[in-house]
Amino acid sequence: MERIAAALGDGARWRIVELLVERPRSVGELAELTGLRQPQTTKHLQTLARAGLVTVFPLGQRRVYAVETAPLAALEQRLRALVETAGAHAGERDVIARYRAAIEAETAAADRERWADGRTFSFERVLPAPRDLVWLHWTDADLLGSWWAPPSMTITECVLEARPGGTAVLEYRDAEGRYRSEGRVHTATDREHLVFDLSVLDAAGAVSFTGHYDLNLTDVPDGTRLRLDLRITDTTVASAPYVAGIGTGWERVLDNLADTLGAAHTTKGTTDARTNG
Repeated sequence: MERIAAALGDGARWRIVELLVERPRSVGELAELTGLRQPQTTKHLQTLARAGLVTVFPLGQRRVYAVETAPLAALEQRLRALVETAGAHAGERDVIARYRAAIEAETAAADRERWADGRTFSFERVLPAPRDLVWLHWTDADLLGSWWAPPSMTITECVLEARPGGTAVLEYRDAEGRYRSEGRVHTATDREHLVFDLSVLDAAGAVSFTGHYDLNLTDVPDGTRLRLDLRITDTTVASAPYVAGIGTGWERVLDNLADTLGAAHTTKGTTDARTNG
């Protein structure tokens, strides 16, 4: 497939294939129609032949080339699969487009220090798992690390100690660098309520902004209702890209949590059923 794509990536060879799909043609005829010299045309045809796109028929003194449709059909299938996959994941592109627009808007608004102090965000989810399992996914470091990062990010350290004065740390990385947040837990009511701060640090270790989080969990018939309220302070001018990503970032992270809990709850239910059986 790589050879086919490379062969068709040249404009002259593409034109030759266009002419050959109409009917077989000689080297001389192809040279005349494309405006190329015959030696150039021959080299292009040899490249197309190596890729399996054309076949040569020696007819006495003449060499006539014909197109092979099977490689073109294979390329068509591959391209159709790419288009279908891109369509199925169009939402990913939309997320990036919205994030870019948000960065532009927040950058224009960030005209002074503490420019976004006091801004609030709220998120709600009904999660398909009991409250004790949801609580564990917030307070157990290994479980927390299974969902608390956007796609394409890898968590390198995460801690959320469920006790007043406990440590709160989130550090993750991607191909561009590392991103670290540090803070403290203020309130921890087992399986119900968690209040903590996280300060997002820049590359020099200075605070870009601080997030004040208030997490509440309640039982509902379908599982657990999660409500997360967030208020930001200490916002610097340079924090605009981070602030722009809060809404989209937390929506996606909570989607990760819902998916992780759904899989964990299903696995637990299957295991319990086998044990009881």
